[in-house]
Amino acid sequence: MALPFLNGQTKKRDQLLSIDLGGRSTKAIHVQRKGEGFALLRYAVLDAPIFEKHLSVDVLADHLKAVTRALETKTKFATLTVGVNDSVLRHADLPQIPVDDMRQILKNNTKNYLQQDLPNHVFDCWLLATSKLPGAENTKLAGGGPAKQKVIVGGARKQLIDDMQSAARQAGLIPDQISPGILGPVNAFEMAMPEVFAKEAIALVDIGFKSTSICLLNHGELIVNRVVAIGGDRLTAGLAEAMNITYAEAEGIKIGMPGEVQSAFEPLLSALGRELRASIDFFEHQQDKSVSRVYISGGSARSEFIVKGLETELMATCIAWNPTANLQVALPPQQVAELEQVAPQLSVAVGAIATI
Repeated sequence: MALPFLNGQTKKRDQLLSIDLGGRSTKAIHVQRKGEGFALLRYAVLDAPIFEKHLSVDVLADHLKAVTRALETKTKFATLTVGVNDSVLRHADLPQIPVDDMRQILKNNTKNYLQQDLPNHVFDCWLLATSKLPGAENTKLAGGGPAKQKVIVGGARKQLIDDMQSAARQAGLIPDQISPGILGPVNAFEMAMPEVFAKEAIALVDIGFKSTSICLLNHGELIVNRVVAIGGDRLTAGLAEAMNITYAEAEGIKIGMPGEVQSAFEPLLSALGRELRASIDFFEHQQDKSVSRVYISGGSARSEFIVKGLETELMATCIAWNPTANLQVALPPQQVAELEQVAPQLSVAVGAIATI
């Protein structure tokens, strides 16, 4: 599902970088095209720059230089992702016109098509297979108006996209694409588990630092997406407060979750579970279909306790999945040994290469 915010390139790159600029850590991968797939050459997880309201171009450029050094690569072509709190993703009915024209009418009239004023934004559109969606047969407006096309619209502030491009170039990179991060797990899951993606009703939950995203799909179609303002940071801070320990101590025990702290953690997890369950309930009512499984990614997916706790809250089977499962592994030996632990954090970066 390609929503690159840029007109993009048409030539398939032999090697490229994918960089997920997260709230607490940046996750990046270096891949090489192998036939119809990719080989994973190296990955990196770095602390994100600390900033208050706005990450300057210079600071971001320095950070991107550090990312390329960590990847030990001379490859210049890169795709970057926009965080879930800095982009929008909506379904819309648009006239059946070329995508470039769709971008233009959204730029001029977001209130009409997205029910929200989004000035100074850039947009891209993904055309949906309308036959799979409810009401798809009603393609014409009352009174014989022009035919409509159901699309998914991605949007982000133009200034942010411009700054990301400038920083990438200043770091010596060539920005091929900039994509909404919320779609990363969707694209990565399609690559990793294509049969499940195409044939089941599933939920993809990605637990980030500040927020958690949930995408609900029915037979490969993205039906519902939502961002919940509860992430790993809130879980860790809540655990630190409940146990009267430091944030660093709470972060250290969150993954292992010894039995003596589980009771303090359960109320924090319940709050996240209720928000996610509300989205699943909406999906199941709209589609008249039960969600078969919930697939969890993000750093918190490394915690068996968190995955099992969400399973209790969501009343559905929850599984921590591996976004790199369908990539050929060509990593240095040390990174091969660590990949299983790191992989749940790479869903957005892996998903971004699926559109290249």
